[in-house]
Amino acid sequence: MAVKLGLDAKLFHNTGSYATPTWDEITNVRDLTLNLEAGEADVTTRGNAGWRATVATLKDGSIEFEMVWDSEDTDFIAIRDAFLNKTAVELAVLDGDVVASGSQGLRASFMVTSFSRNEPLEEAITVSVTMKPTYSANPPEWMSIP
Repeated sequence: MAVKLGLDAKLFHNTGSYATPTWDEITNVRDLTLNLEAGEADVTTRGNAGWRATVATLKDGSIEFEMVWDSEDTDFIAIRDAFLNKTAVELAVLDGDVVASGSQGLRASFMVTSFSRNEPLEEAITVSVTMKPTYSANPPEWMSIP
């Protein structure tokens, strides 16, 4: 069994094109959650012996993470500006390095849907970010590094 630790997971921003990506690791990330869900359709029939039957429909995804508020960090600026300007950002949310064989995760163009600043009295200012896949010429994909 290959155990993966959260501290080894990586978030990457593509600063190149989709066909020829240039992956920049976003290191100003604290706890990150990759949410993957599917919608449901009821396919219950009388032949199901009294049991409800469900099939998965459209997939839904989002990422939630926290960054230290650093107005000189280029990745922070890119995400902040994507929120303010309503522009898409292509990211890869991987369980390892983008060049490490076996790393995998979601690659998609994301829209920042929440950019909330947290100001705890005795801690650094942080921002809680939520991003969701958006309309793009390239649909979301599960990326696996061979």
